[in-house]
Amino acid sequence: MKEKQSSDYVLIALKNLNLIIIIYIAGIMAFSLYGCIYAGNAEEFLLNARRVPYAPWKQILVPLFLYVACLLVMYIPAEKNSILFMEICVEIVLGLILSGFLGFSYIGIVLLVLADTMKYFPKSTMKFPVAIVICLFYLLVNYDFMSIYFEVIPFSVYLDYFQSNVQSLLLGIENVLSSLNTFGFLVYMVVLLQTELDEKERIMNLNRQLNDANRQLNEANSELQQANIQLEEYAREEEQMVATRERNRLAREIHDTLGHALTGIITGLEACTALMDVAPEAAKAQIGVITDVARQGITDVRRSVKALRPDALEKYDLADAIMMTVEEMKKAAGVEIFYQCGTSLNCFNNDEEEVIYRIVQESITNAIRHGHAGKIWIDIEREYGVMKIRIRDNGVGCTEIKKGFGLHHMEERLSLLQGKLFFSGEDGFTIEAHIPIRWGETEEKND
Repeated sequence: MKEKQSSDYVLIALKNLNLIIIIYIAGIMAFSLYGCIYAGNAEEFLLNARRVPYAPWKQILVPLFLYVACLLVMYIPAEKNSILFMEICVEIVLGLILSGFLGFSYIGIVLLVLADTMKYFPKSTMKFPVAIVICLFYLLVNYDFMSIYFEVIPFSVYLDYFQSNVQSLLLGIENVLSSLNTFGFLVYMVVLLQTELDEKERIMNLNRQLNDANRQLNEANSELQQANIQLEEYAREEEQMVATRERNRLAREIHDTLGHALTGIITGLEACTALMDVAPEAAKAQIGVITDVARQGITDVRRSVKALRPDALEKYDLADAIMMTVEEMKKAAGVEIFYQCGTSLNCFNNDEEEVIYRIVQESITNAIRHGHAGKIWIDIEREYGVMKIRIRDNGVGCTEIKKGFGLHHMEERLSLLQGKLFFSGEDGFTIEAHIPIRWGETEEKND
């Protein structure tokens, strides 16, 4: 419920005051009519009035009925300007009729209509023209002017029934009540104006606070973007450093292994050359030793290169390694992953297995890390000698795709196998990799 403001209480006081004034004036008029009838002065009253008055009970009930109708119109909600304008017109008409019943001796009801207009009429350019029109009505609605067009009985005729001292008292009370109504209207306008000024000041303060909050948010976003850029740079540098360290480590290991093996082979071959003519049997024995050194060197090189393969592919075959990765990510990240493979994953060599495994692994990681996906669909199938890997998620997607390290690495790995990578950021994110199958149609017939 909307909290009442100070102007609302002043407006309620004005409505109650107008009710008292209407009852007061109508009561005097009705009492005067009853008094003239019972005192036998009706003929004298008619001569002064120059028209037949309303029945005493009508003189009280009709103004009250009109005033209540005017109040009811004021309380009718109006969402459109046209309806509100019609309500104001109805209020003015009811106020004029009510004033006519009171002999146009009281026109304070027009001030009440004006107060209601200033309160509920929208804050637009139409507000002040309407107020000016109501003020003109207030100035023109008086007995001297309206008696030219309408036959009305002046309030003074009703007062003639009373003695002169009582007349002065009644007129004094009527003037005091009218002055209170005018004063209340002025107070209401001052309070309403102050309320509007306070409201504007509050809105301006809220706008300033909102602007400050937006500025702080923009600054925070700018700092966050700068931090993200720095993090990306750090990640790129870190990845390069890790790759460099790994290359150096492998280079050192292969250098030491091959250097040791090649040195032994070269030395042994030189010895064989010297012994070939002198001691053929010793040369043969030396060749056997050289062969063992070469085999050991090959073994050491394979062991070094083998360290580049994922650990999962070392322990399991490709199908089980993918399934294990899917299950681990489902448990660790709490996402739903729907995995479907419609072809055999056997007969791939090591480099092909590693590419397929890395594409699935990297796509799941990107969907969770960048796409904030809750569901991921993985489909692997074979079509016309091409292995198709399709990974789709329900994440935030991306309208403008900028290739990061993940997409670049996928393209680099696929290019080594003459494969292609396709991706789309609409309706989540979709990655599709096409890899030519080198083991042909034999496995396809067996499926």
